[in-house]
Amino acid sequence: MQVGKLTSDQLKSIIFSTLNKKRKEVIVRPNIGEDCAILDFGEYVCVMSTDPITGTSEEIGKLAVHITCNDIAASGVEPLGLMLTIMAPVGTKEEEIKKIMLDASNEAAKLNVDIIGGHTEITSAVNRIVLSSTGVGKEKKDKIMQRKSLKPSDILVLTKGAGIEGTGIICFEKYQELKQLYGKEIVEEGKKLLDSISVVKEGIIAGKVGVSCMHDVTEGGVLGAIWEMCELYKLGCTIYKEKIYIHKSTKLVCDHYKIDPLRLISSGSMIIGVSKDKLDLLKSEFEKENIDYFIIGEFTKEKEIILKEGKQQTIVLQPQSDELYKVL
Repeated sequence: MQVGKLTSDQLKSIIFSTLNKKRKEVIVRPNIGEDCAILDFGEYVCVMSTDPITGTSEEIGKLAVHITCNDIAASGVEPLGLMLTIMAPVGTKEEEIKKIMLDASNEAAKLNVDIIGGHTEITSAVNRIVLSSTGVGKEKKDKIMQRKSLKPSDILVLTKGAGIEGTGIICFEKYQELKQLYGKEIVEEGKKLLDSISVVKEGIIAGKVGVSCMHDVTEGGVLGAIWEMCELYKLGCTIYKEKIYIHKSTKLVCDHYKIDPLRLISSGSMIIGVSKDKLDLLKSEFEKENIDYFIIGEFTKEKEIILKEGKQQTIVLQPQSDELYKVL
């Protein structure tokens, strides 16, 4: 099996196929393109998601908070609590664990999220620190149920750009190498992209606007996230490559390592499907909050996902191992 998360086909055949579906309280179950589970608690629903940090050992306290809160926000819901599990190798120092928790606590405080529990242990089962985060949010059930499904002609919106998280991780992990090639300023710029990996603000705004759907961009990058969204809603999409914003530092990093920025992990980016009649409202609300957004395509009845670049076009296939793993 390849490095990284399982492919969609593997998830279906060896994970989803084994699951029981017995509880009526479970409103949203595991599926390709679903960021969260949603449980019925009467007037309210409980929204939950879980993620590990495995692609880097740098800034993992910060990353763990944001990747999980981003998933909750992709349901248009404000995250309220996190549980963290730290698995650390033999020889780990107390200061290393404390730094992770300080970083996580500081980031959680920025989002008004409590760390409500978890587990920490030293084990020979890992060769570097692995951090897993589970998030919880709540919302009125009628607000969750009123959200509309994606449909053909809905507009495809991307916030912030492509390859954000991957660029930051690579600039941390390959700092000396990249500094010699491009200078300190550009590498520091790349590292600072990790300061913009939260999509909680745009997720909550888009939820209030009443967009059709959202999906935060993690492993597989922008194209992977779009493929998963189309798979979930059984639609296709036309994407205009020139409309996808790529930061200068991302371009340099991807050119150097010969990787595709559109298939590079990008927490900090949100893919949004929005109906044409709500697009102006979404744009207005994003502009009020200084959230960068880009209209990069639209959804179609045809199930093919087409990436257009000038007169050329290619079909976007199921995401494989993230480009990050080619570098680290």
